[in-house]
Amino acid sequence: MTTAVTDDSSAQAAPDCHGRSQRRMSELSLQNDPDSGGVSKRINRQRHHPPRIGIMGGTFDPIHNGHLVAASEVAWVYDLDEVIFVPTGRPVFKQDKVVTNAEDRYLMTVIATAPNPKFTVSRVDIDRPGITYTIDTLRDIRGQYPDAELFFITGADAVAEILRWKDVDSIWDYAHFVAVTRPGYSDSGTIRRAPKGKVDALEIPALAISSTDIRHRASLREPVWYLVPDGVVQYIAKHGLYRV
Repeated sequence: MTTAVTDDSSAQAAPDCHGRSQRRMSELSLQNDPDSGGVSKRINRQRHHPPRIGIMGGTFDPIHNGHLVAASEVAWVYDLDEVIFVPTGRPVFKQDKVVTNAEDRYLMTVIATAPNPKFTVSRVDIDRPGITYTIDTLRDIRGQYPDAELFFITGADAVAEILRWKDVDSIWDYAHFVAVTRPGYSDSGTIRRAPKGKVDALEIPALAISSTDIRHRASLREPVWYLVPDGVVQYIAKHGLYRV
């Protein structure tokens, strides 16, 4: 199986307007703003009030290296102080699918994110009764960080679903959305249909890794090393996750 994970040696650096280097693997494509020219530039600022916080919601079934690279890259491009991973409780668009126990998904996320001091994990979704809606996630995080600038990190494919989410008209007021994409992803216009200036698209090579493929490999007893963090490999094996 081929993945698109790259190492830092493949990322070229170029100076930004302040003479500091920026990584070209993070081409920030402002597809909803044709005047931007699609030129990426790291957002640099001094680290003080208000904090800039990323929120990465997902099923994380299991969390994999693509998720971690995406969070790290968004944190770099937007100069975030923290990225909060929020495993979903009962995913609204996966009601007809088998989803691993929330506690297992939460613990795998804790294990995967532990080495990065900027990464934390929140239980707000798995502790909230009922179906998980992103608007509720954003309200809860906003309540915990009332003065922060929030950046919601999601897959580009999910942007189309955003337009069908609960309370979609007010969801844009809570956070700026960053839609991470796989290499070669072609937007059908969904991102451009979002409110102007509310959604950016950011290509992440490692997103070629798929949780679905990892579950399939694990069910066949095939190795998942280097697709997920080492601790997650061991957790899956110890608890017999994804076995048929």
